[in-house]
Order: sequence, then structure tokens, then C-alpha cells
Amino acid sequence: MSSHREAPEISKDPAADNTDTYAFRSPDKPGMVTMIANFNPLEDPAGGPTFFEFGDDVRYRINIDNDGDGRADIVYEFKFRTEVPNAETFLYNTGPITSLDDENYNRPQTYDVILKRKGKNPKVIAEDLRVPPCNVGPRSTPDYGDLANSAIRKVGDVRFFAGQRLDPFYIDLGAVFDLAVLRPFQNLHLFPTPAEDGVNALRKFSVHTIAVQVPISLLTRDRRRPTDPMNPKAVIGVWVSAHRQKGSFREGHIVTNSGPWTQVSRLGNPLFNELLVPMSRKDEWNALKPYEDDDFAQYVAQPELAKLLPVLYPNVFPNLAGLTADRADLLAILLTGIPKGIIPGFQNYTGPTQADMLRLNVAIPPSDSPDRNGILGGDLAGFPNGRRVFDDVATIEIRAIAGLTYPLVEPSYTPDPAAEIVTDGSFTPGTVTYLDKFPYCDHPVSGYDVLPLSERP
Repeated sequence: MSSHREAPEISKDPAADNTDTYAFRSPDKPGMVTMIANFNPLEDPAGGPTFFEFGDDVRYRINIDNDGDGRADIVYEFKFRTEVPNAETFLYNTGPITSLDDENYNRPQTYDVILKRKGKNPKVIAEDLRVPPCNVGPRSTPDYGDLANSAIRKVGDVRFFAGQRLDPFYIDLGAVFDLAVLRPFQNLHLFPTPAEDGVNALRKFSVHTIAVQVPISLLTRDRRRPTDPMNPKAVIGVWVSAHRQKGSFREGHIVTNSGPWTQVSRLGNPLFNELLVPMSRKDEWNALKPYEDDDFAQYVAQPELAKLLPVLYPNVFPNLAGLTADRADLLAILLTGIPKGIIPGFQNYTGPTQADMLRLNVAIPPSDSPDRNGILGGDLAGFPNGRRVFDDVATIEIRAIAGLTYPLVEPSYTPDPAAEIVTDGSFTPGTVTYLDKFPYCDHPVSGYDVLPLSERP
């Protein structure tokens, strides 16, 4: 999956495990960019009495590079605090929670936001913003939508939200990790599989979301809102990181942390560490900064999956089997951005520095008819131009690796017909829903309602 449990060490630290990163022009507020960072993979909505939450000992950062060097020029950093008002009960809530400051909410979290701009001192721009509780159930968290929406806060021109959300990502994990069972030709696999629909393995699961909506002019290098997509200043790079202090001392059940902060997780493009980086280097990748990614370009230039597909699907990918050149298309899509002259009317090139970031051209307006296949579907407002919450990034990246995008840099290459239709098959309308306004990720399913009524025993 995009970055859920993608590396051995971070899989043991879910509160700091960034599952997905999103950056897009807000469709209902086109003068704004929304950036979303999700953490805590595979939250079972019924996972009480200690329900999921952000880590007080983690610093969460949304990083923006606006000059193409793979280093953060702007950082929004989030610092959380947790309280336990009633220390004598095991309950997460002692009655219905009807407001964010309800005394029945027995594990409330608040957070501060620190803005860091290159060359300027860090500045606390928001304090004591409240996190809504997890969606426990209709008796504990009635009117959950209204309760969660009350946690959306506007500070100056910037909106913030932090709290539990329905995981917007979708993928058939069981099939993908079972030797890459892909549709619609799973019957042609080296170990044939009966024809059946894909299953979104993340349906009903939750994540913890940090979302920020910022005016475009606050993110670009010249503090302006560009209108020309060919303007290099129209492109920003976005990634998310989580940090812990280097020192940790345990005495009984008391843990004391100290020392400087060190990066333990990061994520820009979906599936980068998951799908491209070898198992032996995944933890190393999580600890590095994007400007250090040139050492990982070899795995993009010669992706392992591109070599496996012709083996797993004999005679389905013959042209891909003969493609031995370095994949300049993937290097552009994932590590430098796409230069002008490749796709008419589009570029999101940040320069020669190879760095894993979501690259968003903020001069490209939101689409009037969005296509979940993004640029592969003719929608320049979608992935890999940033990433929207509904973009089918698993299908897009699998098709790109299968050779569909290689003609962009080598017109003489003919992709296999399978490259245009291959998918994990997990997209089914209705299995994942979205909001049409900030924070765009839908409200989580409650613990009580984690199974539909028709499926309850």
C-alpha cells in the first residue's frame, strides 16, 4: 500500500508512520492548496478502550520546497498534547461526547502549529487547537460529523484539521502482495487465479489526518499566485516527515525522551519506498532527506517490478521484457518532475536535483471533470501533478512501471496492450467516500458500525 507498514522499523511505530501524502489545489477554493498527511495505518474503528491518537513524543512536519533543491523552504510542524481528566476510569469517554471540550471526553488532545520559513525564526501560529475524538459509536459520539467539523480551525488565511478520518487510499493488498495478482488477466498469471473482482483491503479502516489549506501565494518562492503553467515558479514540492528525539530512557512504565530530533519516517510520492526500494534499505530511506535521493535513483531507473511482470505473466508483457534501458520516464515522474515539451500545456519540473517529492504545478486549475487516473486519464490536475485524495495511484504507477509512460521519452517504444489496462482492481464506487470540502477525507466509520448491519452476526 502507499506507505502503510512499508519498512521494518517504522512498522513498529504506527504513531509516526506516515501512510499517505496529498497535495492539490482545493476544488472548492481554487486559490488554495490543500496538503494532507495521514498517520497510524490500519486503524480498526473498534480498537478501544485505548483508541488511536497522535503521539505526544512525535513531531509531525509538512514540508514545502519551492526552489527545487529538495530542501524544505517552508515547514508546518505539529506538536500534540494528551490529557486524562479522569484518572480513575478505564473509559475513553464517560458519556456522550457532544463538543470538543465535553468533560465526558477522557483523553482529549490539543496541538500547536509552528511555522518555519528558511531564513526566519520559527513562529508559533496556532495554539491549543483541539482534536476530535475517534468515532466510537452512536451513543458515545453522536452527530460525529458536526463534532469533527467543529475541529476545523481557520488561523489567519490558513485552515487546519487534525483527527481521525476514513482512509482515502484503496488497494487490493491481498492480491498485490500475493505475487502481484493483477487484473484483468489474473488467469494468465504464472500461478493462475480465478477471475474475480479486486477487494479494497483498506475499506472501513481509519487513519489519523493532519490537513492544512494554504493560499497559493504563501507557498511559492516569490509569494505570488502564478497563472502560467510553464512558469518554473509555479511548481512546489511537498513531502511529510515524522521525527522523534534521539534519546529514550525507560524506567518501569515511565519513558523519558531527550536530545535532538531525528527523522524516522517520510513520504512524498505514493509507493516509492513500498514498491521501489529494496527491503534492506527501506529503513535507511526513511531517515534521509529528499535531496539525498540520488543514491536511490537506480531503483527507479531499473524497477524490480518491471522485470517481474513478464516473468509472472508469460507472453503478456513481451515489449516490457525487451525494455532494458534506464526508465527516464519514471525518473522524471518521481524524482525531478516532468519537463516542459513532454506533455502539451504541462510541466512540474523542479530541476536536476533528484528528490522524492509530490510536485504540484499550482497554475494548473482544478479539473471540472476529474479523472481518478490523473494525467494518464487526460486530467492535468491529478497525479503525478500533486495527488488528490481519490486518485488511483496504485493503477497509475503500475501502468507506468509496465511501460505505458515510456513513449513520452522514447516515441519509438510501443507499450504492451496490457500496460494500458492493468490494475489491482480495488476501485469500486462507494467502498471509499470523500468530502467535497476541507479536509476532503471523509468521516471515519464508527467502532459500532465497523460492519454494515447486513453483515453483523
